[in-house]
Amino acid sequence: MTTIDSYSHNVSGEDEFGFAQAVKVGETIYVSGQLSHDEKGNFLHPDDFDAQLKQSYANFEKVLAHFGVTRNQVVSETQYIVDLPRYNNAMAAANLAYFGDHRPTSSTVGVASLFFPGQLIEISFVIDTRLPA
Repeated sequence: MTTIDSYSHNVSGEDEFGFAQAVKVGETIYVSGQLSHDEKGNFLHPDDFDAQLKQSYANFEKVLAHFGVTRNQVVSETQYIVDLPRYNNAMAAANLAYFGDHRPTSSTVGVASLFFPGQLIEISFVIDTRLPA
């Protein structure tokens, strides 16, 4: 029997929109788009790509910690970026720094807008817990 475990940051929006930040089904963890918000769900750093990216990764680290996994077990990420030509190089550099020698699959999607005014980045992930940490 497959078990399901979910995780939430317990921030506004999760209940109103009916989603979890992550759901583990069997050995796979599916992570909702992580973005730049504080512990109360307040959007942080409008129009500041680097600060939003840093906070998005920090929020993702909370998901990893909940499930006791590491970024080395990420098998896929999808980045949604407003004004992709402007921020593509910054995203690439940050991705290399964040993952080091680990190489998950990656899709980068340029979008016209995201949920919050001034939001420039959102990143979703898939994790396989069978991989070495």
